[in-house]
Amino acid sequence: MQENSRNMQENSLQELYVEQLRDLYNAEQQLVKALPKMAKAAQSEGLRQGIAAHLEQTKGHVDRLQQIFSAMDESPKGKKCAGMEGLVEEGEEVIKEHSSGGVLDAGLIGAAQRVEHYEIAAYGTVRSFAELLGENQAVDLLQQTLEEEKETDEKLTELSKEINTQALSSAQSEETEDEQQEEETSRPPQSQRTRRTARARSAHA
Repeated sequence: MQENSRNMQENSLQELYVEQLRDLYNAEQQLVKALPKMAKAAQSEGLRQGIAAHLEQTKGHVDRLQQIFSAMDESPKGKKCAGMEGLVEEGEEVIKEHSSGGVLDAGLIGAAQRVEHYEIAAYGTVRSFAELLGENQAVDLLQQTLEEEKETDEKLTELSKEINTQALSSAQSEETEDEQQEEETSRPPQSQRTRRTARARSAHA
């Protein structure tokens, strides 16, 4: 009886494990399509190169997941990752709403790190499931991807230190320009000021 109960629990965990892997597979497929747009929008060469490098990594993550599904004789398709869909949409909003270099890049890094944190949590979960289920080959493959996701997050954090400072300087510069334009707009035209000065002098004379 206990053995039957354990088998049922393992089967339930196996189903959840496959479901979570399919969710991740779809998430990675969405990223393969989204990352080129983010790289194109990036103003910083360092950020652009970082996103391009992660795109190649992401393709490798897809390959690893395919290996895991092949070993289980399961299809990777059939699941839509709503979480990644929302994160990708947020990244697209950043591109639409911000045009200045520093601020845009800071927003892109924020969007990219939200994606990384989501994936780190997801890969950590499926790796733990694989370990419990005795899927040793999958554990190794998932651990490799998990480490790469963490490394990417660390690189983005390093990039953000410089880019966020640039974003702040850019915003302050724009505020100064706006203030100068407001002052110029509020001043009377030069010809009017000249005529007023001339009238004042004639009145004193």
